[in-house]
Order: sequence, then structure tokens, then C-alpha cells
Amino acid sequence: MLITLSRKLKKKTDYLSGMNKTNKPFKAALFIAFFLFAFNANAQHEALKQKLQAKLDSFCIAGKFPGLTLGVALPDGNTLAFASGMADSSKHIPMTTDSYLMQGSVGKTYVSAIVMQLVKEGKFSLDDKVSKYLGHYPWFSRLPNAPDITIKMLMSHTSGIMRYEFKPAFTKDLTNNPDKIWKPEELLAYVFDEKPAFKAGEGWEYSDTNYIVLAMIMEQVTGSEYYDLLRKRILQPYHLAQTKPSNQRKLQGLVQGYAGKDNDFGGRSEVIGDDGRFIINPQFEWTGGGIYSTSRDLAKWAKLLYEGRVFDPAMLAVMEEGTPAKMLGPNTSYGLGVIIRQSAKYGTFYGHSGFFPGYMTEMYYFPRYKMAFAVQTNTSDYRNMKISALKVLLEMAKTTFEESPKSN
Repeated sequence: MLITLSRKLKKKTDYLSGMNKTNKPFKAALFIAFFLFAFNANAQHEALKQKLQAKLDSFCIAGKFPGLTLGVALPDGNTLAFASGMADSSKHIPMTTDSYLMQGSVGKTYVSAIVMQLVKEGKFSLDDKVSKYLGHYPWFSRLPNAPDITIKMLMSHTSGIMRYEFKPAFTKDLTNNPDKIWKPEELLAYVFDEKPAFKAGEGWEYSDTNYIVLAMIMEQVTGSEYYDLLRKRILQPYHLAQTKPSNQRKLQGLVQGYAGKDNDFGGRSEVIGDDGRFIINPQFEWTGGGIYSTSRDLAKWAKLLYEGRVFDPAMLAVMEEGTPAKMLGPNTSYGLGVIIRQSAKYGTFYGHSGFFPGYMTEMYYFPRYKMAFAVQTNTSDYRNMKISALKVLLEMAKTTFEESPKSN
């Protein structure tokens, strides 16, 4: 476990200074001891950073990633940031720790945090039926399982509403209309009148559609647009200055992404054109993701969120009560906007994975170590990736846990 240098120094100061407050030789020896201790701790810290950088460079090459970034939030709240490879391979622009990448579905974690705030404020209940808020819309009855869905089911992907975002009709329309500003009900229309995947509350299937419906309720009960809620409730108060909405085609600071040839979203590998604009409109993703950031800011966010500092900590247990989600891997479950994974060695850890054409993200917090990690890459080309982003994160976490300066 990491213990901050200042805390350790204070303990030693209290003990040693109490032994002798006037002896000058002793004070000199005390100063030397402090100096050596600080030097040793700093040396260990630098050694850890060098090892993490070397490992990230190795994974970037072995995994055939164009580029990788890593953010680490330490127990004392300080953060580390690393980068490897290229932000733009054809232009030979290196990736940096200030490079912005799309988060993909990791953006759902901000949505779920705001929902928990609103529940605490009495704006709605997790067990409320969705029909209470959206039942007056003429299209509502055309949603699968419409009468039976609750807010909690939307958050946990147990509603039975299927995904709209990978339907061929949608990806075709998205590609053919890159300047279109998508309305929520236009996205929902791709699943209207379809047979539900299962009865409401009796299964699990991941679906961005759930979070589109959820945000419509959030906006209705608050009278504010989602991105305004995000800024006022999350980004500004928690000083996440390198986290931004991906709500237009031109996103300042976003590095080039590579989706692979003939992908369903745009049909070409490079997702940002020569004019600096995305080849599709990222605005469509909205609360299914809808955010881009640096990995440093993302790691900071994970630590804030899963230490219960963003909403009433008593509600953290409700968020982290999971439903088995086998498609995410063995011994994995899904809570309210959170993936819950198990490790025999490192315990239970919490976070989310993300995909957006040209980018992949992994973000996880390890309670046993009070540390969070975020890994982002500027490729979603599964056919050419040799290592998963999740494996990179787990290996970087393992190295940090094993190589961090230990307490004396």
C-alpha cells in the first residue's frame, strides 16, 4: 500500500523530535535521516514511473496499438500520466499525456452518478416506472416492454430494450448523414415495435438505448439539458478540466482514431478527416457515452466516483449491486452504470469499458489499494489488435501494486 511521504515524515518527526528537542548533534542526525528517507522514497517513485513507461511502450508495440495513454490516481489523490506511440501515425505526431481520446461507454458512469444525486434529492426513485415520466409521448408504447420498465432497469441494462447503435439501418443512416443532429426519439425509433430481448427485469443485455431513455427522464425532471447537468454537477465542482462533451464533429484536442477498413461507422479507418472533422457525428452517442478526455482526468474521476465522493456514499452499495453479465467475462456483473470484476489476487474492482469508432477505453478502481487506472487507445480495429486494452490496464495495475514504495 502506498503511504504519502508527508504522512510518513510526520510520524517520524513526532516520534524523533519527542526524544530530544535540544540536542544539536541529534538534530543534525535527524535531518540526515529525513533527507535519506525522502531521497529513498523519491527514488522508488521515479523507478516506478520508469517501469510503467517501459511497460506501456512494450504493450504499445506488442499490441500493435497506434498509441496508448495511461492515467493513475494514487491513494493520496495525486495522479500520474503516461503516453506511448502515435497520436497520428501518418503525420508522425506523438501521443502525449495531454492527448484527448474518446471514452465511449465509459461516459455512462457520469450519467449514473448524476442519477444517484437526483435520487437523493427526491427528483425520482430508482423503482419508478418509466411510463410515469415518458408515457405521455405518442411513441412510448412502441418501446419494447414499455409498461414494465423502471429507472433501475434502464441503469442496469435489465429492461429488455435492445441496442439501436449497431443496427445496420442506423449505421447506414449515420454514415450517410454526417451533419445530422440526432434527437433522442430518432434513435429510439430504430427499436420501435421490436420484440424485447426478455421480459423486463428477467435478463441482462447491454444497450445504449437504455441510457438514451434515462437521460430523457433526467432532463424532464430537472428542466436542464444533460451536458449542462454534467458541467454543473460533475466537471466544474470536481475540477475535471480535461473532460469534455463529444457533441459535435470537430472536437478540439482529439487525436486521430483508427477504426479499421470497412467498419460500419463511416467505412474508413481514419475517423478524422483532413478538415479536422469526424467522419460521422459523435453527437449521436449522447448519454450512451458522449465524452472525450485525457486518461489522467479519467483515472481521477474513477477514484472520486468509487470512493463515494460524488454523491451520498451510502448509495454506493446500491450502485455496486450487480446483475450477472456473462458476456462481459467470467465472474463479472453489472451494477448501475458500473462493471464489477473479480480478481483472486487484487480483489473486486469497479469501472467501465468503452468503445467508440477509432477508440477504446478501460477505467477501473481497486478499493483494496485505493488506486484507479485508465487506459485509452486510438484504435478500435479488433482485427489487428494483439492485446486488449483491459489486459494492458490489469498489467499496469499489477506492476504498480508490486513496485510501489512500501510502508516502513
